[in-house]
Amino acid sequence: MRDLLITNARLLDPASGLDGPGALLVRAGVIADLGPGLTAPEGAETLDAAGCCLAPGLVDLRANVGEPGAEHRESIASAAAAAAAGGITTLCVLPDTDPALDDPALLSFMVRRGEATGSVSLLPYGAATAGCAGKELAEFGLLREAGAIAFTDGAKAIGNARTMRLALSYARAFGAFVVQHPEEPALATGGAATEGELATRLGLPAIPPAAEAMMVARDIALARITGGHVHFAHVSTIAALDLIRAAKAEGLQVTADTAPPYFDLNETAIGDYRTYAKLSPPLRTEADRQAVVAALKDGTLDAIASDHQPRDADDKRLPFAQAEAGGAGLATLLGVTLARVHGEDLTMLEALALLTCKPAALLGLPVGRLAKGAPADLVLFHPDRGWKVEAGKLPGKAQNSPFDGRALEGRVFGTWKAGRRVFAA
Repeated sequence: MRDLLITNARLLDPASGLDGPGALLVRAGVIADLGPGLTAPEGAETLDAAGCCLAPGLVDLRANVGEPGAEHRESIASAAAAAAAGGITTLCVLPDTDPALDDPALLSFMVRRGEATGSVSLLPYGAATAGCAGKELAEFGLLREAGAIAFTDGAKAIGNARTMRLALSYARAFGAFVVQHPEEPALATGGAATEGELATRLGLPAIPPAAEAMMVARDIALARITGGHVHFAHVSTIAALDLIRAAKAEGLQVTADTAPPYFDLNETAIGDYRTYAKLSPPLRTEADRQAVVAALKDGTLDAIASDHQPRDADDKRLPFAQAEAGGAGLATLLGVTLARVHGEDLTMLEALALLTCKPAALLGLPVGRLAKGAPADLVLFHPDRGWKVEAGKLPGKAQNSPFDGRALEGRVFGTWKAGRRVFAA
């Protein structure tokens, strides 16, 4: 592989606070040097960034890739292509597939399938319970040895308190954490929208916002008992955020993330039964959305994940209450996050930290930073270049975007994985 010098870039490294003009040299798949005044070594390839932003490749903390069992919705290959187009170089995938990732051999297979793409590090979660059924614990030790980054039942809550207590204790023993879908199943089953005036007017079965806070409160108590680390996924309500903020102040092993729909959209996006905006958890009130934005700013939330949940046309072309929940999010992860920068809710480095070094640190990964010797996982983007989200034209198989029709600013022009360019606009 020839050396590559990317010149005339705005270098952005949230881990060190770097934000300034310069160049970056890639050699043998790692960052050899960076900063102003670099010159190209003999025989090196050069690329003029024309003032675009050069940042670490994004680390997506949570996505479903369909495979195995739902390759018609999304395959590893198609998800990798969509991730590369979105600037994502590390993709953490959920285990609630068919079959579930509760077998070490299947987990190892997923890692190899990711490596075969050459464009993304695919890091699988291990199933917390056998078959993600919420009953018997999976084999944490064997799954951890096979490459499980953490344990979760994906889009299903671990509803039994004793099972969750054991999961937290076992995960702690293996140096891992448990990711919870924070939604009390008894209150959420069958629901399609957030309880309130809109759901009532549309005649939709509703989920009370308290369903999220109740599960968060329970699992914080279990983390206190066990000393285990619980991570709450796609947090979306004021009450849950307040509980997480207090738990962190107490010094408990509690972390959390959210996804772009919960800081960019509110419940009005479901409009006239718009199924692309049917998500799990459901979209919330405007007050909740603003609280999520504030929690991104103050550190209550540790990361932004795509929450990519591929669905096909037949899943969504149903009455709202019967349609499948979920939204495609790989290609829009950066653009929607940058909307909070353009709106002056976050600085550029604060926003990028939530997509790079912070999720990388949570997982203990040596990525998500621009530093000498670090892997040359890079994204080149123009923060002000506009584009429109159009279902049917997104990279990858999944087209069920809740942002369909949305104009965004922040276009990816190039993505590199270990120094090799895997996407070019």
